[in-house]
Amino acid sequence: MASDHSLNMLVRRLDSIATLSDAERQAIESLPARTRVLKPGQDIVRDGDQPSQCCLLLSGWACRYKVVGEGKRQILSFHIPGDIPDLQSLHLHTMDHSLGTLTEATVAFIPHESLRELTVRSPGVGAVLWRETLVDAATFREWMTGMGRRSAYERIAHLFCELYLKLEAVELAGEHRCPWPLTQVDLGDATGLSNVHVNRTLQEMRGQGLITLRGCTLVIQAWDELIRASEFDPTYLHLEKRAT
Repeated sequence: MASDHSLNMLVRRLDSIATLSDAERQAIESLPARTRVLKPGQDIVRDGDQPSQCCLLLSGWACRYKVVGEGKRQILSFHIPGDIPDLQSLHLHTMDHSLGTLTEATVAFIPHESLRELTVRSPGVGAVLWRETLVDAATFREWMTGMGRRSAYERIAHLFCELYLKLEAVELAGEHRCPWPLTQVDLGDATGLSNVHVNRTLQEMRGQGLITLRGCTLVIQAWDELIRASEFDPTYLHLEKRAT
């Protein structure tokens, strides 16, 4: 079973996009959950599955993805601790994409029945979970715009800004430094670019003094310039508060 401390990651995420009461926080932390540690590259739920539970990412990174002809992968979104990337399975009973780990990850599985009972018992929590799915949809729209109309440079810069703010909001980043376990292959699969194009773009950013990648850490050296380069507007993330 997951501990209250583990489910605090969900509280952090929901509290970043809405204001939870103490009673609502306690109700979320009391949810029953089963915790598993998964290896990198392991599927959490597959396209076509009919899950009876939602997954909460407690540590590590994951992604939504589709596989098309010849095994080509399109990453649809990246997920960090605190995210429930398959929340829509509460109402859409058959998965239309897969969800897999990018790193070793600890995942808490929460039964659908328990989540439904919570939304009936606490309509405020239900409203916040609904808001989370709407923020998810807003992020998809932003990614679609990027794929269709932004340059390679703008797409990658925009992704840096998005993920940094999401990590900061759940207290996993600060001072323009954040964990960065994504490979160039991951970036290419998310932005529709070849590995060569991703590599060239990252070199250009480093050369201009915008970012550095030190091991598994992203350091944004020129935040304002990165925002301008990508025309980044964080409105679509609907963050009610940012970490101090």
